[in-house]
Amino acid sequence: MSSLPNNGKEALSLGKEDLRDSPAPIPVTIPAGDENLYNRHGKPKFFRSTLFQILVVGACAFTAPGIWSAMNGLGVGGSASPDLVNAANAILYAFMTITCFAGPWLTNAVGFRWTLALGTLGYPLYAAGLAVACGISAGFFWSVEGAIATGYPEHHKRGRYIATWFTFRNFGNIIGGAISLGINVNVNQRGQVGYQTYLAFIAIQCLGFPLGLLLSNPEKVVRDDGSRIEAPRGIHWRTEFKEMWRLARSRSIILLIPLFWYYGWVQAYPGTFLATYFTVRSRALGSFMSAIVGTLATWLTGTLVDVPWLKSRTRRAVLTFVLIALLNSATWIWAVIIQDEYRKSHPVLDWGVQSTFGRGFGVYLFERISLAMAENYIYWCISNLSDSPGDQIRYSSLLRGIETAGVAVGFGIQAVPTALIVTAGINFGYWFVALPFSYYATLQVVRKFKQIKWGKNNSSVLVQEVGSEQSSQVAVDRK
Repeated sequence: MSSLPNNGKEALSLGKEDLRDSPAPIPVTIPAGDENLYNRHGKPKFFRSTLFQILVVGACAFTAPGIWSAMNGLGVGGSASPDLVNAANAILYAFMTITCFAGPWLTNAVGFRWTLALGTLGYPLYAAGLAVACGISAGFFWSVEGAIATGYPEHHKRGRYIATWFTFRNFGNIIGGAISLGINVNVNQRGQVGYQTYLAFIAIQCLGFPLGLLLSNPEKVVRDDGSRIEAPRGIHWRTEFKEMWRLARSRSIILLIPLFWYYGWVQAYPGTFLATYFTVRSRALGSFMSAIVGTLATWLTGTLVDVPWLKSRTRRAVLTFVLIALLNSATWIWAVIIQDEYRKSHPVLDWGVQSTFGRGFGVYLFERISLAMAENYIYWCISNLSDSPGDQIRYSSLLRGIETAGVAVGFGIQAVPTALIVTAGINFGYWFVALPFSYYATLQVVRKFKQIKWGKNNSSVLVQEVGSEQSSQVAVDRK
């Protein structure tokens, strides 16, 4: 029988039961002081479960980046001019890069709960035209939401819980796209989305802050097997910097950097493509449909890496990677062919003219599908690099900071403006540069599986930290 620590300073060994695909609940002994985490039957309360935490971070993702994505799904924020909004997005992501890297320091000071809630505050300001304010808060939000989604869940649920997180975000895009589609259904020409759409978006985004306050900090969360999540607080800023630098130099991060940069870099292209060639109502349809197909794609990926009937986690990881590699490769080949055609014909595409609409709209949707699958997979890779939420927020902050830097550069180049055929060609080439790094990153995750399986995980050792009134233990990668 597994029992919880009595003094609050010792962590249970995590992950042994979680490695089974369908573990049975293990009874726990409730220590003094933790009675409020359990119901009268001795089971963890639902609002302290990992599922509830994923639902909270998903709800925040719906109101904040989900609605933001809905605006960008309209084609660069619904604007008539792609160049101006691309420039604003470049500035936004530049600020986000800085605050993403600073995320662990804020979380160390105020905790996961307040970092998540405060991170939502800038999103309504973006809808009101204040991109810089959004960039400052959104970086903190991005760093902590990724750490929660990858660090809180049990091993055997991580693929599906990451998919749940992305589903909520995509649901924001679905709702936003439906609102915009209803308002703009008769606007069968290019132009700007009406202000009524933005008012609806702002109202939804204002809900993010109170929802964020429903989150439990990791030390109050109870996993299925009764184990608790160790997340030290009060770490000295110099120690935090050393930990960030240690992870930044690790092999896992170095191998994942090209894939994260790719995912960030290419995001400017689909929205600009949509705004350049499609009517307002077709852009609204694109926002709506891209969220639906993106949700299905992320669930496909999450299910593939978690499926119980394929017992080998190594085989699941490799098969999922191969599928993503083939889909992204085919999509960018198709995109370059279509873009080369459009740079000569300069079409105005509307769903009322099916003979020209389908091919362009199809490549846009497949870009969203392939990106959604890649996004789920890279976060699943992160989730399997460490069980420590402290390390998870560092991983999340580092890689999301790299991602936002890629987005900032991508939007900045697109704002120059740059011919879309050039952007499509760069995306095509960069994907094939990132591909081998992604493969070796997959092998690195597979090695982690084998180390855990055979109990030979010599990649981490507990060291005592000094520098705060309460010393804490953090996992340090020997690499």
